[in-house]
Formats: sequence, C-alpha cells, structure tokens
Amino acid sequence: MARGLTTLTGSHSSRAVGIVSGYVLKIARQSAALTQEKLAEKLTVDVSTVQGWESGRRPLSAINAGDFFRLCGRLSRLGAPASTGRHLREAIEADQVLSTGITAGATWVNPDSHPLATSVHRWTTTNLIIWPITEKMPQHLHEFRSYMPRRGPNPSQPTLDTEERRRFFDHLLFVAEHARRANEALLHRQAVYLLGFDGRSRVADWLRAEWNRAGRRKVEPGDVTGLLEARSSSVALAVAGDSTHLYKFVEQVADGPGEVANLNYWAYWIGELSNDQISDAFMLDTDTRSWTGARLLHHLMNRLQPDSPHLPLNLCTLHALFTFPTFAPSWTSCRPRVTQRRTR
Repeated sequence: MARGLTTLTGSHSSRAVGIVSGYVLKIARQSAALTQEKLAEKLTVDVSTVQGWESGRRPLSAINAGDFFRLCGRLSRLGAPASTGRHLREAIEADQVLSTGITAGATWVNPDSHPLATSVHRWTTTNLIIWPITEKMPQHLHEFRSYMPRRGPNPSQPTLDTEERRRFFDHLLFVAEHARRANEALLHRQAVYLLGFDGRSRVADWLRAEWNRAGRRKVEPGDVTGLLEARSSSVALAVAGDSTHLYKFVEQVADGPGEVANLNYWAYWIGELSNDQISDAFMLDTDTRSWTGARLLHHLMNRLQPDSPHLPLNLCTLHALFTFPTFAPSWTSCRPRVTQRRTR
C-alpha cells in the first residue's frame, strides 16, 4: 500500500471521535449529583446537547475553546472535582488517537498530523486510550464518585464495537511497520506499545519479530531511539502475556547507559517531570535534579504485585531509584540507613 498522506475524513465514519471525553463528562456530571436535564439547565443549553456530548455524537473537541473552558469551570463549581478540566483535555486527546486509527484503518497518516506523534504520552492519557479496550476505568478517574443512581443497562465505560477495534489495531500495526524514519520514532514506539492490548496471535507474533529486530542488538550510549524500541516491544509483549523479553530488556538497562533514560521515562510517565515533551530526547538528560523521585517511589511501591506483567521493570526501576547517586541521599529518612553509594 502506498505510503502517502491520509486525511481523517475517510470512508469509515468514526463514532469514537468523542466517546472517551463524553464518558468522562458523564462521570463528572454524576459526581456533582446532576442529571442531564439539570446540567443543561445550569449551562443554558438544550438537554439534547448534553446527551450528544456524553454519547460522543457531538464531540467536545468540536466546541470552541472558550466554551470548553467555561464548561470545565462550571462543572467544578457545581461540585465535580477541580481536576475535571485536566481529565477532559486528556480524554479529548485519547479520542483523537482512537478516531484517527479507526478512520484511517490500515493506511498511513502523516506524522505531522498524527496524535501519536505530536507529544510523549503519560500514563493518564495512555490509560484513557485503552479504556474502551480493557473496559477497566483508569485509576486516576476514581476520584469521580457518582452520587447518581444507575438507570437501566447503561454501559459502565466507553465502548467500541468489533469493527472499530479491528480498524484501530490494524492502523497501529500499519504505522508500526512503516514508521521507520528518524522523525517517526515517537509514532512508531507509541503504536508498538498500544499493540500489546490487541490480543490477536498474529500481532503477538509481529511483536516478537519486532523484539528480535530491536531488542537483540546492542544499544549504544545515547541511542535513546534504539533503547525505547526495545522497551516498547518488550513491554507490549508483557501486556500480551509474554514477559520473557521484558526480563531480557531489564538485563540491558540495569547498570548500563540506559538507566538514566529509564528513570527519566518513568518520571515523565507519572507526571513528576511536569514539562510536556514532543520527542524522547529529554530522557538522555543526566541531570535528574529537576525531580525528586518521591512520586515515582510511591507509584512503583504500589505496583509490586506478583502477577503484574511489568514486575521485572518495576523492580529494576525501583532498585535504580534507590541506588542512583542523585536520589540516594534523599531516601535516608524513609528507608534503613545505607552507607555505601554506587560510584560511577
């Protein structure tokens, strides 16, 4: 298939253009103990407008910025969490990823306009993208406590039908196979990671081939692209049920040049590094004094379950956090005294 520019107005009309943000709006409304009718009254809009937002038929991304920010502020003043606006913005970004993939299917989308190539995603956005796939509410949305009784057999999460799921993952596989240029590295690795949630055996076979290509070669110091290609394929395979390659990746990272990149990746992933990034180059920064490691420590300690597919990487990162010279002195108040520090 030709590698050209595909617009987002293809023959398949994507219903997913607003399903995640619509559902986040729904649980934000319920956390404020508001019915659709009451919220419409407070916003001075027709109830069909609220219904359209929540179903995704009228995507929140289509309203102008001023109205969107007023909506977020009004929801918080009516009783929804103060973080509602941030959650809705991330949900719109997740919708863009889903709708782009479903609309394009197994065709190419220029990285200049592809939402997987515009910024390095954090765990909150990624978990929103996969929410309709895993049908598991992202942990960071648990603050939305519903004060509304359930009415009938309404879905408990945003949903995709079988054809939409197939088109989405077919698109991820296509761009992962074809995004090989230097300026496509971010698109490639973020697509590879999401493929771990596909579930089809042929995709798992492709991920193993990707590991054999990216994970077996020696990663030279400074080659963040090579390091993250190996990381993404091994983590995706672990999500798919095969953790053997993740152990091999951990062996590469431990006590090697990838240790700093791995720590910086995690710090960004959980939001301890606050600045948004448009490429992976920041992970090579050896000056880690811009973040303390406290949030990362808490995040990792809560993810040491024996059945976690990411356990090898979590343990490796936790060890690096305790022993890396920048962080080791700060942990003396919360762990047994350690007098020996690693030298470099």
